[in-house]
Amino acid sequence: MSGRNWRRPAAWAWVALLVVGLAAGLALGGADGARGTREDLPVSISGGQSLTNEALLDSLQRTAFNYFWYQVNPVNGLIRDRSQAGSPCSIAAQGFGITAITIGIEHGWVTKEVGRARIKLGMQTLWNGTQGSAAAGVNGYKGLFYHFLDINSGNRTWTCELSTIDTALLMAGVLDAKQYFNTMDPLDVEIRALADSLYNRVDWDYMRNGGAGIRMGWKPETGFNTFGNWIGYNEAMILYVLALGSPTHPVPTTTWTYWTSGYSWRTYYSQSYVYFPPLFGHQYSHCWIDFRGIPDTYMAARGIDYFENSRRATYAARSYCIANPGAFVGYGENLWGLTASDDPFGYAAHGAPPAQSDNGTISPTAAASSIPFAPEIVLPALHHMYDTWGAGLWGKYGFRDAFNPTLFWWGQDWLGIDQGPIIIMIENYLNGSVWERYMQNPQVVQGLKRAGFQNVSAAPQPTPGPLSGIELHQNAPNPFHGSTTISFAVPQAGPVTLKLYDLRGRLVRHVEAEAEAGDLQQITLDGRGLPSGAYAYSLESGGRKEWKRCIIVK
Repeated sequence: MSGRNWRRPAAWAWVALLVVGLAAGLALGGADGARGTREDLPVSISGGQSLTNEALLDSLQRTAFNYFWYQVNPVNGLIRDRSQAGSPCSIAAQGFGITAITIGIEHGWVTKEVGRARIKLGMQTLWNGTQGSAAAGVNGYKGLFYHFLDINSGNRTWTCELSTIDTALLMAGVLDAKQYFNTMDPLDVEIRALADSLYNRVDWDYMRNGGAGIRMGWKPETGFNTFGNWIGYNEAMILYVLALGSPTHPVPTTTWTYWTSGYSWRTYYSQSYVYFPPLFGHQYSHCWIDFRGIPDTYMAARGIDYFENSRRATYAARSYCIANPGAFVGYGENLWGLTASDDPFGYAAHGAPPAQSDNGTISPTAAASSIPFAPEIVLPALHHMYDTWGAGLWGKYGFRDAFNPTLFWWGQDWLGIDQGPIIIMIENYLNGSVWERYMQNPQVVQGLKRAGFQNVSAAPQPTPGPLSGIELHQNAPNPFHGSTTISFAVPQAGPVTLKLYDLRGRLVRHVEAEAEAGDLQQITLDGRGLPSGAYAYSLESGGRKEWKRCIIVK
């Protein structure tokens, strides 16, 4: 990771209103296919004006989506590691980006057709690239991928390692694409086949090198010589689950026992949990896997699950910043969150408790990506960062990667591996949709069962077929001022009714229309004259009804 010079906060003024950016982006949207906000129009609200929880979370998700949509080589679909023109592709960012784009489709920020094409392009590039043991001219070996790929050629760059954890994060997104594109549409079928091909090609067992655990990496120049095993609690939990669930190259069940043998159960600030100081280790695996109510043997013996473990780690991280043993500027109940990020001296895995590389650097993704675990402390922290520090911290992709008030340093970059957890974990907090579909994947379920997780079961997956219910998409733009468009499909032709309700349950808009069967259609909802705030809308057809929420901003 490249170093950073100290920088003063940017002097630019906040744009007038969120709605201005949305309206301008809608008018200026181009061939990239994204709706609403153009890349160079930050989604934000004028300084001094508080956002609702809904508006802040929507802005964070939308700007994170924009990162993955625009920080890409449109020719091959590879996503940049960070927001620099010369940045290579990070295969972990690619995995996060796949899921981010599916969320963008659900929110109406891009159509299913355009979003699916972008995801497919990146997956095809990875599948069609050359694999082999050579040091150059390849993108991976044994089905795994190098940590960083040249953004143009798609081949190994920076003499980096064949990375097991980054391959796992990529495959997490690949399997999510398989779950999301689940109809008999030929293009959905193609995505699922491509996902199976990529995942089934990975030789996880090779990366044990005959040992008890999975090695962190391999290089053609030195082999496994400089790489240890993944052991003890950290971000690699999802690596072991996917490796255990592989239908082609699974690792033995003893690898999970080996992995947990390195756990350390500690108590900090009245919180007892398996510790790992940087918060990303408590978040990455949870982006896709819903660990609520499914403890493994280790956690069952302690009466909790991994979700609760992450909740306790989140509270301990906040308590550390309240105690502020390093006397850093700003640390407190609403300014906390240490994780791996840029800092004034380069890049480091900041964490606490106990203090690890803590130099006063706060990374917004640390708090934001903990929102499913502890929204009651995360939301105030996000509002505080936005309201108090936003002038130097907020930009076109939302919160910048990190800032250090003690050293008066504001990072200027955004990183894919930090943006991804923001959009995904907010989505899981709002509706659990990523968790819900991911936990239906047979390979994920198999991996969890082989690891000894309890209460794991997947509902029988229906055979993909014709549309059987209402398919209701998120309105776009959202938030909106004036009018917004709602896309939908219904299984039978006939009348449809769209109703908009305020938070007191009062019907404030009523639209009748005729719909064709199966095809994606649109209704325009007129919000003029309605006050700012959160609303709910329903679409009813043939005795069926679906709901979504929206936000109006004046």
